[in-house]
Amino acid sequence: MSAAEKLSAHYETLENTDSIVPPATLLERLRILRGIVSTEGNALLLAASQLDSEAVQAAEMTANCEGCVVVTGVGKAGIVGKKLVATLASTGTPAHFLHPAEAVHGDLGRVRENDLVWAISNSGRSEEVVRIAPHLRENSAGLIAITATAENPLADAANCIVAIGKHSEACPNGLAPTSSTAVMMAVGDAIAMLASQLRSFSPQDFARFHPGGALGQKLATVDQMMRNLDACRIAPPHITVREAMVRTSKNGRRTGAVMLVDQQGILVGIFTDSDLARLLETRNDTALDEPISERMTCQPTTVHSATLLQEAIAVMSRRHISELPVVDANSRPLGLIDITDVAAMLGDRDEPSILPFAS
Repeated sequence: MSAAEKLSAHYETLENTDSIVPPATLLERLRILRGIVSTEGNALLLAASQLDSEAVQAAEMTANCEGCVVVTGVGKAGIVGKKLVATLASTGTPAHFLHPAEAVHGDLGRVRENDLVWAISNSGRSEEVVRIAPHLRENSAGLIAITATAENPLADAANCIVAIGKHSEACPNGLAPTSSTAVMMAVGDAIAMLASQLRSFSPQDFARFHPGGALGQKLATVDQMMRNLDACRIAPPHITVREAMVRTSKNGRRTGAVMLVDQQGILVGIFTDSDLARLLETRNDTALDEPISERMTCQPTTVHSATLLQEAIAVMSRRHISELPVVDANSRPLGLIDITDVAAMLGDRDEPSILPFAS
């Protein structure tokens, strides 16, 4: 039977098939939803169990790439590829997407000899991808094929083959890419995550690529949030409390503490507005004319420069303090975290559940 006859027979079969009856009850519809998710979940578990040294090699090649990772694919695989580009870029691996159809019209020039290529195709037979695969391998640092099996034209052209396995689609008709695309994305994410760990990609590195929104605030460092020294109140420890208050008076909203430093500029104590209030509440007026060193908190709690803001907030929460000095490696103050500034920042968030001190 010729191909045309087979196609004709296929459509004739479809015409003779009874129409699909939509699920009528809530229970039936819920069962279908759960079944689809379970099918995709089972495919992910199966794919995870089948990953081998080739996937590790793919991550190592990605981590060692001196250029960009160029991801290509067509159709649903291309959409998955675009998402994986975002994953790679946000975790320290420069990446961009190359559409295979555009590649043959000049965009192959985007691929350089120090770039690494990820080619994604479930069947490994997508014409547009297979067509450019030899060129990609020849003109790059390597070609990684993410495909169902190791036996297809794309795999034949690759330096490294990550076989993700054949999986039953979660589509009721077994046609729409569902399980296969879920596996593609999960395996691609896994390779990208391992590559980032091989590069020792840290939370601080992650923060550099996510400066905006609630996530950016969560990953901000104390250096970005602290009041700089010119906005802080600083005094020597030998002067009186009254003198310290007068000397450090500033226009506008002041910090709630005076940092006391010795002649070498090293932080030796802190005196807060709460300390002053306690003196006044107890009518201990004479203490105002005593050396502030007798009333300051010695060896105050501090954090170092580049500490994550969420860690600093957790410290303030545990110690029940409202002001936290930021110091350098030699204990010299660089600035101050003031709880009023933190409260103002957190007040702008729409996601209170991610507050660093929620636990």
